[in-house]
Amino acid sequence: MLFANFHHRLAALPTGSRRGWALRCTLIVVLLGLQAGVVAVLAAAPKRAVPTNGPVTYEAFGAVGNGVADDLPAIVEAHAFANAHNLPVQARPGATYHLGRRALTAIIATDTDWGTAHFLIDDTDVENHRLPLFVVRSLLEPVKFSITRLTRDQRRLDVRPPRDCWVRVENNRQRVYIRRGLNQNDGTTQRDCFILRRDGTIEGDIDWNYDTITRVEARPMDERTLVLKGGIFTTTANRMKQEKGYNYWARNIVINRSNTTVTGLTHHVVGETDVGHPYSGFLAVNSCANVTLRNCFVTGHKTYTTIGAAGKPVSMGSYDLSANEVVNFTLIGCRMDNICDTTRWGVIGANFCKNILLENCTLSRMDVHQGVSGAYTIRNSTLGHAGLNAIGRGTLTVENSTLNGHSLLTLRGDYGSTWEGTIVIRNCRWIPACGAPIQPYVINASNDGQHDFGYPCFMPREILIDGLIIDDRQHPKDYAGPYLFTDPDGSAPPTAARPFPYRLTERVTLRKLTTTSGQKLRLSPDAAFAASLRVTELD
Repeated sequence: MLFANFHHRLAALPTGSRRGWALRCTLIVVLLGLQAGVVAVLAAAPKRAVPTNGPVTYEAFGAVGNGVADDLPAIVEAHAFANAHNLPVQARPGATYHLGRRALTAIIATDTDWGTAHFLIDDTDVENHRLPLFVVRSLLEPVKFSITRLTRDQRRLDVRPPRDCWVRVENNRQRVYIRRGLNQNDGTTQRDCFILRRDGTIEGDIDWNYDTITRVEARPMDERTLVLKGGIFTTTANRMKQEKGYNYWARNIVINRSNTTVTGLTHHVVGETDVGHPYSGFLAVNSCANVTLRNCFVTGHKTYTTIGAAGKPVSMGSYDLSANEVVNFTLIGCRMDNICDTTRWGVIGANFCKNILLENCTLSRMDVHQGVSGAYTIRNSTLGHAGLNAIGRGTLTVENSTLNGHSLLTLRGDYGSTWEGTIVIRNCRWIPACGAPIQPYVINASNDGQHDFGYPCFMPREILIDGLIIDDRQHPKDYAGPYLFTDPDGSAPPTAARPFPYRLTERVTLRKLTTTSGQKLRLSPDAAFAASLRVTELD
């Protein structure tokens, strides 16, 4: 409503008065675009008249671009002006912008071309480490409507929003993803995100049944795709000391707008020391739909340690990429260096997503913590030491790819090693532990039936392997070949009570599976489990 009034009043003014009035209202635009808790101030007035018939520059608002002067206030105001006038933003080619220590956030609502410009982020001394530097968001106002019930895999609602919306529903009376292990917790509120079309159809598989819905959030989706292009960002890492727990840093680019593409962005990390705390993702995609990261370069962060929830030391690392509550998240041509450097944390983490595609990428890891549903696809890609991790349901497909993890696929044991659906591995190569001499397990699953994760847990119902080379030329002494599965319930005896049963795989189909060592594939070190498997070997 405030934006509508802004443009209405602006249009009513005489032409010669519009620019000055708009500039005086820039601070209002900045504050409107910010989420609660984000702080911004008005930068210096433009150094010259700002045209409204072409791209907005940071220099028009006082940016120097010499790598020394703090350019963040000017950048904040430049984007606010661009948002108010629906103008693109363009950085000066070759400039070096210093994003200083102040607690400021630039709201991006229009196309932005950072090109060959450099951005320096010094996190050794900041006012507020939890604030993002940039937030990409829509200027459309939220939509309000009610959803009283929802069932798993429901495809339609009797709701007709004025435009397509990203929707989040929640039942705060039910807990799911009750984590087990050194980072144990009491779970998170049951929730789903999906796209609700104007005709009431749903895109994005509904994971749970909702007899009660305690919260509905609906964000309209802009029809036009917003594009962020280029930019070379360098973060000098934080050196925060904290003995227990995690104190996540932002100082990043947050994407909250549906239909957004980031292309050609580069992020480097320098200055890491023996101490520091993790980052929640330099490119952090949250609560939106249809986001693509294309041809971006990212960096793995150093792994630190802390005391976890169980009171014992745990590894602590940063993500350079993260996705939370995203419908249709796509990475194409994204890459990084040193994918087998085990001193570096896995580069990406995701939660509560629907439909993930990784194509033509080279990354140290692809990891889903608290679930992906629908299609989870890895294609024509290379994954490093931290491997491929999954929790969720649907169809997980890995094809024409090279993987280097300890297992080809790890179903995360801290969330019940559950994958309800099918796994397809086609024309792939697996180099266990980047070539280290270990005992290889194609699929790592662990669930002894003793823990309530908040949902029933499943091994993949069906597994199809059609073309897999296991490069196990480096192996331990007395090696007798790789296993298809680990022992899913560990050392628990067959007669042990399992109050939360783990449903086992029903069918395995193998074709063209070979090993470099010449050893044959074994099913599992658990003889009883191996005997229960229905395995079909095709010519």
